[in-house]
Amino acid sequence: MTPRLSTLLRLALLLGGALAATPAAPTATLDNATVVGYTNNSVTSFMGIPFAEPPLGDLRLRLPKPITSYNGTINATQPATQCIQLNPTISPDLPGELLQDMTAYLEHAAAPSSVPQNEDCLTISIQVPEGTQPGAKLSVLAFIYGGGFAIGSTVQLPGDAVVQRSVAMGQPVIFAAMNYRLNAFGFLGGKEVKAAGVGNLGLHDQREGLRWINKHIAAFGGDPDKVTVWGQSAGAISTGLHMVTNGGDTEDLFRGAVMSSGSPVPTGDITHLQPQYDTIVEHVGCANSSDTLDCLRQVPADALLSAAATLPSFFDYPGLATPWTPRADGVFLKAAPQHLVLSGSVADVPFITGDSLDEGTVFASGSYNVTTEKQFRSYVQQFYFTSAPEVSLFPLFKLYPNDPAKGSPFGTGDDNQLAPMFLLSQRSSKQNAWTFINERGRIGGFGVAHGTDFGATLLGADDFADYIIQFTATQNPNDASNRTIPWPKYDTLQRKALHIVDEGLEIGNDTLRSAAMDVLTALSVAFPL
Repeated sequence: MTPRLSTLLRLALLLGGALAATPAAPTATLDNATVVGYTNNSVTSFMGIPFAEPPLGDLRLRLPKPITSYNGTINATQPATQCIQLNPTISPDLPGELLQDMTAYLEHAAAPSSVPQNEDCLTISIQVPEGTQPGAKLSVLAFIYGGGFAIGSTVQLPGDAVVQRSVAMGQPVIFAAMNYRLNAFGFLGGKEVKAAGVGNLGLHDQREGLRWINKHIAAFGGDPDKVTVWGQSAGAISTGLHMVTNGGDTEDLFRGAVMSSGSPVPTGDITHLQPQYDTIVEHVGCANSSDTLDCLRQVPADALLSAAATLPSFFDYPGLATPWTPRADGVFLKAAPQHLVLSGSVADVPFITGDSLDEGTVFASGSYNVTTEKQFRSYVQQFYFTSAPEVSLFPLFKLYPNDPAKGSPFGTGDDNQLAPMFLLSQRSSKQNAWTFINERGRIGGFGVAHGTDFGATLLGADDFADYIIQFTATQNPNDASNRTIPWPKYDTLQRKALHIVDEGLEIGNDTLRSAAMDVLTALSVAFPL
């Protein structure tokens, strides 16, 4: 054997040994397809698996079309493409201190991602403890992100830290998160939309994602009978709406729900959004079309997004009175959400719901110049109770006087966050429920703003994360870990809530203002937005 040949053989042996030592990429099987993922820090991830056909061309502004079978190889190792989203902006005219607080808030709660955006975005990402095999039957935490139904994606809020923490607790769970269509692509309103039965498409996307989990999660080691839905902000509102749709029938898609800073929001009929629909149609040049909805399916995606951007966002003057909030469409929501709750159309599953102390402050930033009693009354009538006679609003004005110590900072937050949570908690005595108030994460003048209850929890870094994991595994948040305390179920007489404070966890009285909640609930039922 020549020296050159001997050297080549030794190199070949070394190379072969190195290749043999390299662990194979983790895989899962869907029908006739192999899904290839990756493992990092003891978590195996399968990112961006399609759960519905791309909503492109004629499938734009239509119900999601489920994928009936999988074939070939699915590369699930790259971040999932984001659905097309609006760019949250804040007015440069805000006073200096307010602008500074708003900038800090956006960095905390709405940091953008550089991952590409596309209409072809209906995917689901699965994260499991390393080594999990089919048949493991782990509990599943199905996550729905927030973003005012205008922004957000699965890539911005991965669940690897939650999975890691669940393993450390001895309660391993699987984290599954689905993308859903946003803004004009997912929540367009108007009479044309209602007539075609294509309202609240983003909610239909989520439901299809839950059906996918029910059908396929066993292939990743999950138990389809042990799914808990967890939503934050718009995702929490969505979670509440999944509880009230379909007459409260969950289709056995989930057995529990967690709502962080959101619940079934009090809105009216989707046809109330006709002016916004007409604005978009005009903006893209479809006003003279005999079928404006079909015309919208044919315009470039950038044009539709540009048209959507002309409408107010949740940081603009109208605050949370945006055109993207789900409304009764006759299909997913047969009636206004608050009416469905009052009628008892609520899924009989245990749930956790709660909010941050100062829910409304960031959304009131766009109306910072509403400073007088006259301006306040005009603002409420113009954007929140547009069909209500002024006399009907007198009790509301009395409960929210022009006195910061009594009437602020909960003005917007009570109507859109706290009152819906209060209503759901009060009306759902037939099932186990737990409530919380977050008092951590103060941001300047905004106080404990919307969404501050969430970041550390998703990172698995705070004690509240242990409650969520334990609830997912057992349907009861208690006995989670030595970081938690006993959390009593919500009782309409005792009204005990978990208070998440800087010093730790406390059990105290529900501090929501009952009289104000009752008035807001009555107004939202009588005069839905």
